[in-house]
Amino acid sequence: MSISKQSVEKIVESVGGKENIVAATHCVTRLRFALKDESKVDKETLESIDLVKGSFSANGQFQVVIGQGLVDKVYNEMVELTGIGRATKQEIKDAAEAKLNPLQRAIKTLADIFIPILPAIVTAGLLMGINNILTGQGIFYENKSFVEVHKEWADFASIINLIANTAFVFLPGLIGWSAVTKFGGSPLLGIVLGLMLVHPDLLNAWGWGAAKEEGKIPVWNLFGLDVQKVGYQGQVLPVLVASYVLAKTELFLRKRIPDAFQLLLVAPLSLLFTGFLAFIAIGPITFAIGNGITSVFVSVFHNVPAIGGLLYGALYAPLVVTGMHHTFLPVDLQLITNTGGTFLWPILALSNIAQGSAALSMMFLAKDEKLKGLSFTSAVSAYLGITEPAMFGVNLRFRYPFISAMIGAAVGGMFITLNKVIAASIGVGGLPGFLSIVPQKWAPFFIGMAIAIVLPFVLTFVLGKIRKDYN
Repeated sequence: MSISKQSVEKIVESVGGKENIVAATHCVTRLRFALKDESKVDKETLESIDLVKGSFSANGQFQVVIGQGLVDKVYNEMVELTGIGRATKQEIKDAAEAKLNPLQRAIKTLADIFIPILPAIVTAGLLMGINNILTGQGIFYENKSFVEVHKEWADFASIINLIANTAFVFLPGLIGWSAVTKFGGSPLLGIVLGLMLVHPDLLNAWGWGAAKEEGKIPVWNLFGLDVQKVGYQGQVLPVLVASYVLAKTELFLRKRIPDAFQLLLVAPLSLLFTGFLAFIAIGPITFAIGNGITSVFVSVFHNVPAIGGLLYGALYAPLVVTGMHHTFLPVDLQLITNTGGTFLWPILALSNIAQGSAALSMMFLAKDEKLKGLSFTSAVSAYLGITEPAMFGVNLRFRYPFISAMIGAAVGGMFITLNKVIAASIGVGGLPGFLSIVPQKWAPFFIGMAIAIVLPFVLTFVLGKIRKDYN
């Protein structure tokens, strides 16, 4: 597609003109604006432009979906037309963050920490899915796993399991790197902090419960104070809080120690202070809080599974719209560590599938070729776990597809929760999501998946025929 000067001018005019643009940059597919006043955006005109595939506001940024390979050309043309300076993604984030309230800032902080490490977690989840297929009983043979029948594959599966588990065993190292970077400290110190919390000399966090029952938890004796020698494998809260303390301690020391002594003093003092505090206070307190959060979710979904699955299925997509869905990734990881699986993530996968099905239905309803193409491509994206194009480009635009998807996800979520479906890991939140589900629960998950495909599609199609506003 050629880039016309007139189309780029219309984009600028539709976002309120160049005087409304504080800063602008782009990512792989989207223009990202920090705007003075988002109420000045003319979305109807904006989304009628051929170059534009959708638009939405998130985390204080107004984003215009252009597409891979075109967005950089549009951005360059826009810079030439308007004379606005080229901004980095960080400058856009800083400008947008200034407009956020404290809750939005906290959610954005979690997103900034966990999004960079998601590829490692999702990859690990997919590999664990392959391991589950090879080692799960009853998949290929009755009451036996594939590796039990074909023993030559056992070591192959064992190596896959080791590779897959690495991201979860050393999860504090990944979080430490990302969190300390976000909080302004040295990434390398964040890695060291995270790995320190899972050092082999410490009692494995998964064995803590058994050791507590037997009264055999090893301790350090610090001048009469007993400090448990417990690791925090798979834990989220301890390393998040410790990373904040480490980064702020490092910044504090850098301002006060002369440059000539910084290499010798800043890192050792920061790690010593944070390390002692992590094992004495931060770790035990946040470990208890994490267990408490897990207990609350487990209790709700155990006592009223139908309501829990229904509500989480219905509300997950609105949580994505607000960005609050990022707050549940730590909960999923905590559930996997404490209980061996998460009942929340399978509902996420169904919600993504439901949004894709609603968008796909719009493709059959629409007469406009641009909307047809956008509906199809965004549906495929949602089926593979990326729902923003479907939600912001199609479903929210017409509302009833979005509501239909919520209903489909709610019903599917209720069904799989009643059938105690859990995921052993976090994977691709779409059609490939079954790989992360424990094999014994594939059958009910596939039924839930069918509900999330069929119900939103049919509801959207019927409501569309009634409303006739899809032209």
